[in-house]
Amino acid sequence: MTTFADLGLSQKVLSAVTDAGYTTPTPIQAGAIPPALMRRDICGIAQTGTGKTASFVLPMLTLLEKGRARARMPRTLILEPTRELAAQVAENFEKYGKNHKLNIALLIGGVSFDEQDRKLERGADVLICTPGRLLDHCERGKLLMTGVEILVIDEADRMLDMGFIPDIERIAKLIPFTRQTLFFSATMPPEIQKLADRFLQNPERIEVAPPSSTAKTVTQRLVASNSKDWDKRAVLRDLIKEQTDLKNAIIFCNRKKDVAELFRSLDRHGFSVGALHGDMDQRSRTTMLANFKDNNITLLVASDVAARGLDIPDVSHVFNFDLPIHAEDYVHRIGRTGRAGRSGSAFSIVTRHDTKFLDAIEKLIGQKIEWLNGDLSTLPAPTENDREERRGRGKDRGRNKNASHKTDTRNGQNTTEETADRMEQVKQDRRSDKRTQNNNRDQRHNTAPNPANDDNQRRRNRYHDYDDGPTPVGFGDDIPAFMLITVNSKG
Repeated sequence: MTTFADLGLSQKVLSAVTDAGYTTPTPIQAGAIPPALMRRDICGIAQTGTGKTASFVLPMLTLLEKGRARARMPRTLILEPTRELAAQVAENFEKYGKNHKLNIALLIGGVSFDEQDRKLERGADVLICTPGRLLDHCERGKLLMTGVEILVIDEADRMLDMGFIPDIERIAKLIPFTRQTLFFSATMPPEIQKLADRFLQNPERIEVAPPSSTAKTVTQRLVASNSKDWDKRAVLRDLIKEQTDLKNAIIFCNRKKDVAELFRSLDRHGFSVGALHGDMDQRSRTTMLANFKDNNITLLVASDVAARGLDIPDVSHVFNFDLPIHAEDYVHRIGRTGRAGRSGSAFSIVTRHDTKFLDAIEKLIGQKIEWLNGDLSTLPAPTENDREERRGRGKDRGRNKNASHKTDTRNGQNTTEETADRMEQVKQDRRSDKRTQNNNRDQRHNTAPNPANDDNQRRRNRYHDYDDGPTPVGFGDDIPAFMLITVNSKG
């Protein structure tokens, strides 16, 4: 059996790995570390939760034992799609590099530029960042990339989804052509393969599992539900209560708006719950993740910002409140459980309108997922009122002029009071969301000298979410003052 001592790592690194309690490398680590130590380019493909991060951190630590970094000239560069992933990689360097005296700089949005500048002035052996914030520092003249020896592109398929590829191409032009490039991803669609061919030179390809496969330690089940949000929330609550072995769980939604709504619903029903999505300021996101890792909260409602690569080792359950629109995201979501050989459970709520997404997921992972307690055919047939409501949802959402005349088709009872309560809750939620957005905007303005250059803002500009508001007509509510001036025409 292969051990870490057989891979060619330095004694300092081996000592740190042993102290961390590891003796046997995972397949991706055993395959990637030896050629990485030989300074070969790497194209690593492995399902999430198999130790991809250590497969580039450990050889980098060994290679960095010789030489020193100079001010504003990092020796290595690691690109991550999200702040949380970047922070997690920094934690790995601190854990495995405890016997090294390396300077590690973390460049992410939501943190003061001045603090990051001071770290760069001391010289960074390892620079871990999101693409947008890195380019911000380069444009401000605070970074010189000509000394980079190793470039790591992590979660490459997520980089593509979030629109970071143009930024990565710009960054690659700033780095010497003779660099070593390590390229990692859990999935390898054709677009990512073309990207790898562009950045890598005669790479060593390590593929330890079929692309887009799911871990065998995760039990997957589908749960049928009606399309209405309150029906789905009721199904989710019952599903959570039925899990006798639930320790903690991540619940995924497709939209940031749905994250907020589901969080409030679960909180009102007495669950221990938190929320995580891209519009939260960095301090709130870090605190929420820490509370979840420390078991201060049991349930974490999240958007896909939490799906990629976050190493929360002991998550017992994953619930897909919404089936992901992109099939690859399903692999990443359920990969939050069943990590490091542990068993886990993943439940996905499916409505009649999700069948095309389900077909794409099953085609991608190459297997049929079993249903729990009956499939969609066991649900009551949709009524004409349900179909009319769905057809009119886009133009009449948020308005209910005929609430006093509506009846509940399930039990025949008048639902005027229920509808009024729901509309009042919607109004309160909108006011609360508006205050939260204003507070987050003010906090970002206070913590970053140039918020317009924040990588989070770059991501929003490129990565369109599905909860964008309606397009304003004309100037909307803001009419320029000059258009209100009365002009006296002569003749």
